[in-house]
Amino acid sequence: MPRRPKYLTKIHGVLPVDKPLGVSSAAVVRRVRFAAGNCKTGHAGTLDPMATGLVVCCLGDATKLVPKLMADRKVYRASVDLSAFSTTDDAEGELTPVPRAQTEMPDETAVRAQIDLWTGWVEQVPPAYSAVHVDGQRAYKLARAGEAVKLPAKRVHIESI
Repeated sequence: MPRRPKYLTKIHGVLPVDKPLGVSSAAVVRRVRFAAGNCKTGHAGTLDPMATGLVVCCLGDATKLVPKLMADRKVYRASVDLSAFSTTDDAEGELTPVPRAQTEMPDETAVRAQIDLWTGWVEQVPPAYSAVHVDGQRAYKLARAGEAVKLPAKRVHIESI
């Protein structure tokens, strides 16, 4: 069998992948690794399977960039429905409508006051249905299996909302 040319055996670089709904970040990395001929592959951040967005895959020598990319700023965009609560804090959970007394629209001053509370350095507790590791497993897997998941708060910086 002919050998592959040397330029095809080593791939080094950063590949941004638009992760679709329902696919885990690990599955994205596996697919990229396979497509790259089993090249060393890592990623800079995990998205819950129910989230869509960018998974930054690093191949070959570029895997050395993962710690720097993980430490860098990130931007998130979300659509939020304030008319109901979800048992899973996401679109998959059972919805409970917000009581009618709480559904009046707040004025701009009230909204800005709440936003100010959530900007800067804050202690943020990840939801039980998140991709955070708990004893070697993803929190969302434990929570969906019915286990009580208590995650510690993380200090995060939110530049703007």
